[in-house]
Amino acid sequence: MKQNRLNLKIFNLKTVFLLIGLSLIISSCGNSNKEHDWSVYGGSKERLQYSELKDIDTGNVSQLQLAWTYHTKDAEQGSQIQTNPLIVDGILYGVSPQLKLFAVDALTGEEKWVFNPIDSMILDINGKESHGMNACRGIAIHQGKNKEHRIFYTVGSSLFCINSATGKPLLEFGNKGRIPLHEGLDLKRDLSNLRVTATSPGVIYKDMIILGTSLSEEEESAPGHIRAYDVISGKLKWLFRTIPKPGDVGYDSWEDPEAYQYVGGANAWGGISLDEDRGMVFAATGAAVPDFYGGKRKGDNLFSNSILALYAETGKYIWHFQAVHHDLWDYDFPTSPILVSIKKDNKKVDAVVQFSKQGFIYMLERETGKPVHPIIEKPVPASQLKGEQTSATQPFPTILPPFVRQEFRESDLNNLVPDSSFQDLRKRFLSHQSGSMFIPPSVQGTLVLPGLTGGAEWGGPSFDPTSGLVYINATEMPWVVTMIDTLVDKLPKSTQTNLMAGKSIYNKSCKGCHGADLKGSGNFPSLINLNKKYDELKFNKIVTNGQRMMPAFRHLSQEDKTALASYLLNIETKQKQFFTKVAKVTHPFYKSPYRFGGYKQFLTKEGYPGIKPPWGTLSAIDLASGQVVWKNTLGDYPEFKAKGIQTGTENWGGPVVTAGGLVFIAATRDEKFRAFNKANGKLLFETTLPAAGYTTPSIYSVNGKQFVVIACGGGKVGTKSADTYVAFSLPNKK
Repeated sequence: MKQNRLNLKIFNLKTVFLLIGLSLIISSCGNSNKEHDWSVYGGSKERLQYSELKDIDTGNVSQLQLAWTYHTKDAEQGSQIQTNPLIVDGILYGVSPQLKLFAVDALTGEEKWVFNPIDSMILDINGKESHGMNACRGIAIHQGKNKEHRIFYTVGSSLFCINSATGKPLLEFGNKGRIPLHEGLDLKRDLSNLRVTATSPGVIYKDMIILGTSLSEEEESAPGHIRAYDVISGKLKWLFRTIPKPGDVGYDSWEDPEAYQYVGGANAWGGISLDEDRGMVFAATGAAVPDFYGGKRKGDNLFSNSILALYAETGKYIWHFQAVHHDLWDYDFPTSPILVSIKKDNKKVDAVVQFSKQGFIYMLERETGKPVHPIIEKPVPASQLKGEQTSATQPFPTILPPFVRQEFRESDLNNLVPDSSFQDLRKRFLSHQSGSMFIPPSVQGTLVLPGLTGGAEWGGPSFDPTSGLVYINATEMPWVVTMIDTLVDKLPKSTQTNLMAGKSIYNKSCKGCHGADLKGSGNFPSLINLNKKYDELKFNKIVTNGQRMMPAFRHLSQEDKTALASYLLNIETKQKQFFTKVAKVTHPFYKSPYRFGGYKQFLTKEGYPGIKPPWGTLSAIDLASGQVVWKNTLGDYPEFKAKGIQTGTENWGGPVVTAGGLVFIAATRDEKFRAFNKANGKLLFETTLPAAGYTTPSIYSVNGKQFVVIACGGGKVGTKSADTYVAFSLPNKK
């Protein structure tokens, strides 16, 4: 009897423990999706743009509906939002068209606070506000205790540190909450008047933020050295020179021993990736400048156009791979590498994968930099420009196929336009050099495909770790690169009026992008009625500092800018004044026999790309085998869609892939937001946004509810601008 009671007690005790265990499991399962942040640019420090959330899946994505909308109230004509917002502890942090930082409730979109950087910007020596309008593609958050985090983002040349709870600068960081990015580049020459900003956010490692920069791409530019700062004090912790000085690895790749003092660029403007366990950071750099003539920077030019591996703690060099030797095509790496694991020959390989503007995929072993698949050097054409010295070969990946076309032949010309337009297009095509990739720039004009904006762009790919598939959106848009001989380039004369000189300067420096009629095209806005948008002071600042895609024109004297302003802003009182020709003092290193003729897309008379569709694509590629699993056109022109022709469009911003079986992407000029089945590419969801979403969406959950949010700023390729963030979710269950 006692034994029975003892057995019963043991049974009851086991039952209690079993019930407790089951309740914990059920509770754990019920809360697994309760809070899922998007706390890092691109979703993770490996930059995978992947979400483990799966409440929204292939079966219910068609039911997505608008959950909330937030308006920043500061859009203007031509403004953009390129920000991939972050969500931490149920709060969404984003950036407005005018670079205001804000916080809203991620469940409802209700505003918490707004930080206006204008209130904290430094004045220059003339008492003018030095705020420059850079693009802001994301922010970085150092998470602290009690939900008070440090938010880092760049406005102009200032890196700000903001309290996440209050929206106020943290005054102990740098100079009252900011540090100047002009400083700490370890050069003798003065950089204070040059563009040094950051379009992509840094990455947080321990108590540091590691940051690349965005620079001007003209002759006199800053170097793109990678830096790490203390997140509390703002003190510089380390610097890696992407343009090596004597004694550094890579210094001997420059023929001129003084080049490191004068050459700029080689900057990691696409951001930084982090392998936290190994303590390694990875960056991909852009071209050395100037972009299209390298006679002053002979040699391979390390570490331009390179994938770099550094120790995160110290910034010390580990390995590099240069993908373009002595770049003459502006083939910057547009995005940071992604860090993946794949299986090859039944073995796990931890790899660094880099997508390029040319449409190449480079995959390297993470610890050594050795190619996972062979990369071979092939001969390429030589330049005909005097003083230029092209590389005899360039690296070409194998196994992993190009995801865009890389040759432009006469048979590729756009035949969707009327015959008269086609004949005009053909005539212009035959007047330029064209054909295979890596044909050097020329005075005649060289057609570049993929174009100067890719191929791949700053949105980058997304990677699904469960399948090994990578998803990449791309643009196929030819551009024309024309070099102008400076010896025969006519300059304004002192006998001209400001109006005459202004027209001459415009034709020399601006017409290539904005057109002879000032109407612009493609990515380049119209300048008609510019005086309704800018006064002379703001106009001069934009011309001097550049803005978004527009480069800085620091070679123009103040007299040149006055003449140009009199023409473009229609300042009648200054148009009749005589132009005073002043010789601008230029360092001998920056005197060049050629200058770039301006950014110009190769378009039909109607404004369509000069090449046959597709003009925009989304591809799914198996990184282990190189197989293209599926490929879709991405985006539509309504007039062609009505005829049953899917063309795709130029696209900006990237995709996000989810455990729910979906690939979410906006990016296109047709202002659509789409979801595709990640396995087969079938379109499952499509909706029209308030404006084009030229950015990457973020995916998160709050209180067990999954959301997809995207910034809708528009403003590119002739599309309207807006000030809107929109979040989507499934309907509440009844």
